[in-house]
This record gives sequence, C-alpha cells and structure tokens, in this order.
Amino acid sequence: MIAEHLGFDSWFQERLDHDRLAGHMAVRVTAVNRNNYLVNGGAGDVPAEITGKLRFGTESPLDLPAVGDWVYARVVNSGTMAVIDGILPRRTLLKRKTPGRRIEFQLIAANIDTALIMQSLDADYNIRRLERYLAMANESRIHPVALMSKSDLLTPEQIEVKRAAVEALMPEIEILAFSNTAGAGLEEVRALFVPGKTYCLLGSSGVGKTTLLHHLIGQELFRTQEVRKKDGKGRHTTSRRQLIVLENGAMIIDTPGMRELGNMDISEGLEDTFREITRLAARCRYSDCTHVHEKGCAVRAAVQNGLVSQERYRNYVKMVKESDHYERSYVERRHRDKQFGKFIKSTKKQIKKIKNR
Repeated sequence: MIAEHLGFDSWFQERLDHDRLAGHMAVRVTAVNRNNYLVNGGAGDVPAEITGKLRFGTESPLDLPAVGDWVYARVVNSGTMAVIDGILPRRTLLKRKTPGRRIEFQLIAANIDTALIMQSLDADYNIRRLERYLAMANESRIHPVALMSKSDLLTPEQIEVKRAAVEALMPEIEILAFSNTAGAGLEEVRALFVPGKTYCLLGSSGVGKTTLLHHLIGQELFRTQEVRKKDGKGRHTTSRRQLIVLENGAMIIDTPGMRELGNMDISEGLEDTFREITRLAARCRYSDCTHVHEKGCAVRAAVQNGLVSQERYRNYVKMVKESDHYERSYVERRHRDKQFGKFIKSTKKQIKKIKNR
C-alpha cells in the first residue's frame, strides 16, 4: 500500500512501474545522511541504503536519491531496514552547483510544490540573492514564495519599501513579512501550507528557518544558534535535509543555510526570473546577442534609459555567464571522464591479452 498522505498523488501513480512493485514498495525519502537514508512507506521512518548496483552505476549525483524522492525499496529485517534500488520519475528537482571549485550538481530536494525563500529584513536582505533563488525554483517550475523574517526590527513603512522593491521586479511573487520573535505574520505563513503538498525552506544561515520550523511544528526539534550582531550572519543549524510532516498533513523540507549559491543549467529559470530582460532581448539586432558589447542591443539601451536597473542587469549578465561557464566545464569534465574510462577499459583488455599469451 502506497502512502498517499505523504504526497503520492495521481502524477506519480501514472508513472509507477507496477512490475517493479513485485517484492518492492514505493516509499518516500525523508532524510539524506552522509552514508544512508531514511524512508517512509506510511508506517514511519526506517533506515535505508542503496544497492551497490545503483551506487556504482550512477554517472552523476543527480542519479542518486534526494530527500523528497519516491523510490522503489525492499523492506527487510522485519520492517526495520530498507534497500533502495530505483527512483521514480521526479516532478520537480531543486539543485545547485556544488560549493567550491568542483563543477558538479548537488541535489537539494525533489518533488517540491512550493519553495519558501527566506530572507531576513536586517543585514541579510539582498534582492540579488533572491533573484538567484528564484532562478533555481523557476527552472524546475516550483512555485516560489518570498518570506521576509525579522519584521519586528523595522517599521511598517520600512517593510513596505522593501516589499515594493521586490514587487517592482517580480510582480507575480507572493511576499509575506513575519517575525519569529513577536509572532506577527505567523498565522499568514501557516495558512500557506496545504495538506498533501510539499514545501521547502531555502535561505542563508541566520534568517530564522529553524525557528520558523519550530513554530510550525509546535515544538523545538532542532538546535538553533545566535546570529552575530556584527554582520547578521549565523552558523549552520540544520546539518541535513529532511522531510517533516506537519500536523495538518502538509510536508516541509528544511535545508542547511546556503552561503554559496552557484547555478548551472538554469536557462529557462533565468528567462522566467528576468522576464522583462528576456522580452527586450527579442528586439536585439543579433539573435546571439550577449547584451554586453554588441551594437543594437535592446537590453543595454533599456539600462541606459533607466528602464532596467544597473544592479538587475549586472546580476542577470553575471548569472548567464556563470551558468554557461559551469555547464561547459561540466560537459568537458564528463567527456574527459568518459575518455579516461575507455582508456582504463582498453588498458585492462591489453593486459589480459598479454597475460593469456
């Protein structure tokens, strides 16, 4: 029996491989640890591991289970352990480039309906970072909502100025300001959660994600740390991605704070996030215009005329260049890895021939 209350709706039902259910269950990944997983098939979380075939047959981290995934698993040891050997098709997938120099995808969460992008209204407030999160969510067709925490630190007039700045650039996004400390706006945030739907909390360390989660579940399950007053930054308090079922039946995935948010393979997400620039680009003289130095560029003309802000334009160009660079580097590395693999395979065959002589 599949746990429909964990979000297994008709979309997944239509894509279920019933032949694979012989000896297996469709269960949901509720947590991803360093070396194992937690899965839930309706009777509570149980530890799980992936088969060696699945582990060593993957070509990318995208081929491994993420929190929120529905997977095929065999339940063993009287229901106390599960073995994962396949992943159902994903409706949505949040991913980013791995932090640091390595060019690879990092999974954040799968099968998300709504991304709750949190920024605090103090030193963390940054529209350019919000644009990055939006591009990530829009790429996967995940509904975004902007949550502005620490509203008790500003006057209503100051909050409205920041809200208006976001609405001017992203008129379709829903924006909610709230305070974990004073409680203002928390009921509006709670009203966002619909039973059977899956939500994901995104944002930097110190914006109040864990504290908000405590309010939503009605108890403190996770450790929180104070934010430095000097720069408004905090340490990671969430160390893993995990899915939590709220009292009303909605599900929420908490994620570690992201200090680095590199995006790759987000061309559609960029188009949706910067729609006014995308529309202007269609008027450029050259179809392959980079909007940096070409004559007849409608985007640069709009910037010069004040129709598009310099900051938004620069962030757009930066994100396009960054995404293109990461994608080229990723493809080149994958090609080198395949060539190296062929070389190793060929060498082994030659060694085997020599030994058999």
